[in-house]
Amino acid sequence: MNGIMAVRFAADGFRIFYALLAAFLWLMTGLFSIQYFKGHSHKGRYVCFTVLTFFAVEGVFFAADLLTLFLFFELMSFTSYVWVVQEETPAAVRASKTYLAVAVIGGLSMLMGLFLLQHAFGSLEISGLRSYAEQFLDGEGGNFGNRRNYLYTAAALLTVGFAGKAGVFPLHIWLPKAHPAAPAPASALLSGMLTKCGVFGMLLVNCYLLSGDAAWGRVIFVLGLVTMLIGAVSALFSVDIKRILACSSVSQIGFITLGAGMVSMTGGEGPALYGTVYHMVNHSLLKLVLFMAAGVVYIHTHSLDLNQVRGFGRKHPVLGAAVLSGVLGLAGIPGLNGYISKTLLHESIVEQIAHLEAAGAASELSLFRMAEVLFLIAGGLTLAYMLKLFIAIFIEHGEGEQHTVARSMTPLSGIAVCGSAVLLLVLGLTPDRLFAEIGGVAEAFFNPYSGGRGVKLSGIAWLSAENLKGAAISAAIGILVYVVVVRFLLMKKEEDGRRIYVNRIPSWLDLEDAVYRPVLLYFLPFVCAFFCRLFDRLVDGAAALLNHTVLAPRKKRLSVWVGTRFTHMLGTAMDMLVLLLNKTLFHKHPIKKSFVSVFAVSELEARQTFSLITGSVSFGLLLAATGLAITLLYLLF
Repeated sequence: MNGIMAVRFAADGFRIFYALLAAFLWLMTGLFSIQYFKGHSHKGRYVCFTVLTFFAVEGVFFAADLLTLFLFFELMSFTSYVWVVQEETPAAVRASKTYLAVAVIGGLSMLMGLFLLQHAFGSLEISGLRSYAEQFLDGEGGNFGNRRNYLYTAAALLTVGFAGKAGVFPLHIWLPKAHPAAPAPASALLSGMLTKCGVFGMLLVNCYLLSGDAAWGRVIFVLGLVTMLIGAVSALFSVDIKRILACSSVSQIGFITLGAGMVSMTGGEGPALYGTVYHMVNHSLLKLVLFMAAGVVYIHTHSLDLNQVRGFGRKHPVLGAAVLSGVLGLAGIPGLNGYISKTLLHESIVEQIAHLEAAGAASELSLFRMAEVLFLIAGGLTLAYMLKLFIAIFIEHGEGEQHTVARSMTPLSGIAVCGSAVLLLVLGLTPDRLFAEIGGVAEAFFNPYSGGRGVKLSGIAWLSAENLKGAAISAAIGILVYVVVVRFLLMKKEEDGRRIYVNRIPSWLDLEDAVYRPVLLYFLPFVCAFFCRLFDRLVDGAAALLNHTVLAPRKKRLSVWVGTRFTHMLGTAMDMLVLLLNKTLFHKHPIKKSFVSVFAVSELEARQTFSLITGSVSFGLLLAATGLAITLLYLLF
């Protein structure tokens, strides 16, 4: 089917790989869910919507055009909403509303972007987007004005929808709320795969619509920097295990977004694309391990507060080893998979600095030099907050020790957690094998015109002094931050002498409560209501003025008969009936009213009232809403 409303799919190396990765995540969380949901209610609901979300995710990756991708992307948002609200606690209900609001606003933004692209290109087929964009930019004038600005507008609208799902600042607000509220297996999928669907869409925009566009790439690059730092700082201050991991996801998505910006600037050449795709894969696997481990802790302690689960893992070395692999991998320590992708991302920044120095672009050079420093600092903060989590659960003594059991995981849970953890080590120790294949299929998909000129992993000295230097600097920063900030500033001494972790971020810094909710729930409704009332009064006043002046009934017409022909005939008939009644029944108290005038006045008042109603803004809005509802029903059925 070639119609615009057709749902079309395509399969290639990268799509198949990520679809298989999604299947692996669903399989591992499915094995772990058996233990996690033992004794829970509404298990059937969770399983049903987990299956639906899986098919929606697969539809996103196999979509052959942006319309198909949009349909499955929105389906994924609504089915995964049930994960967030699954526990039905007040926190879960509130978090689910935030999640749904971001999804709906992002979806509407994406839809507007698709309308613009369809109008400009005449097709939304993904494989042809790059050539469509090049031909469109080569055109002149027409109905599009400045064609590059038109394309920027469409790309920005699409990016809002994709970035909202990915968790990019300032649309990251749902992650720190949704992950602590959702069950641990769902959190692993939300962080590990659903955010990557958003990144996948952002890469499509950067590689197909605006490939090689330095201005657009810098905007995405800066958004990545901000997201990376905000997520890392928030995770450092948090005391809830899953909130730490959720804020960590925001930070790691910042690393990936930074790489996506570099991909747009370089046109997909160099290590940027490889590093971005590798970190997508690595983050999916790392958060799979860490969120399932958090679920193990919650199963036995029924708490996620670091102060209450402290010491739980002291007698669980297997669980500790699995978590340690995730901690070190996320921090980019050599030997684990995270080191490979972060090295490539760091290398892309270094290469950009060298390129700008050679070109003498001093104005841009400062941005990337600062970005390199911030990249290393964010890596250090990652190690600091992950050390905080690991040491509290597996090394320190505390309340969690009283929940220690002989075996923390069932055999199936052990396979899910430990098997995934072993994969982190395998990927870290053999970067030139599986990662090389991943990079090859990613380059073929996102940069089909490269001709295989991408990064050759076999030529990279992963443990060279230059590469180890960046990891060592980040590790030193992380240890320093942990010792100075975490142990002294983020802990306080209780009256009984115990030291507890505290979150020192003031509540008023919550972006959702400080900005989004007041704006969306109070300010915008007030402004819209004010202007609607104002326009309604103006239109109603103008209509009333016209009815009493220009459109007023003419006196000559009233001299023939009062009112319309129908009211005159009806009134005349009533007057004849009244005349008969006055001569018989009511001869003592005759009726002196003329019904011709009564019906005429009633008809005039009804006509004026109807004119006021149909001329009001409220009636116009009602008709617009009715038309929109009919359009949506047509699109659905």
